Amino acid sequence: MLDNMPQSTICIEDIEIGMTRSLTKVVTDRDIELFAEVSTDHNPVHLDDDYARDTIFEGRIAHGMLTAGLISAVIGEQLPGHGTVYLGQTLKFLAPVRPGDLVTASVTVTAMDIARRRVTMDTVAEIDGKPVLKGEATVMAPSRKFD
Repeated sequence: MLDNMPQSTICIEDIEIGMTRSLTKVVTDRDIELFAEVSTDHNPVHLDDDYARDTIFEGRIAHGMLTAGLISAVIGEQLPGHGTVYLGQTLKFLAPVRPGDLVTASVTVTAMDIARRRVTMDTVAEIDGKPVLKGEATVMAPSRKFD
């Protein structure tokens, strides 16, 4: 279940630099299993306790792109929201996410090109206030001119 996640659309005409939105989610074993199924990434570091214990992570971890997907959820559901087109995303994975971790994914508007409907945002996912993923997203925001 995703918390703090209203479905909405904020049009380019209403976006301001500094706007922030976030969501919080506990990453579950089922999330990891479903992501493995959908992505076809069955790396045992994500799915096999015995295997994962003998890795540098000393236990199972979620797929990095599952965590990145939480950033996508904030962008697609909140800021800018429905109708947004993802143009690019950089990602730096800083720490593992494990089953049971409470992850907060946030986006903050850092730049805009209103004429081209482009919005640039800092993106971060955190556990207990410590970043596990950082990056930057560029999106094309919806506009009232095209309603």
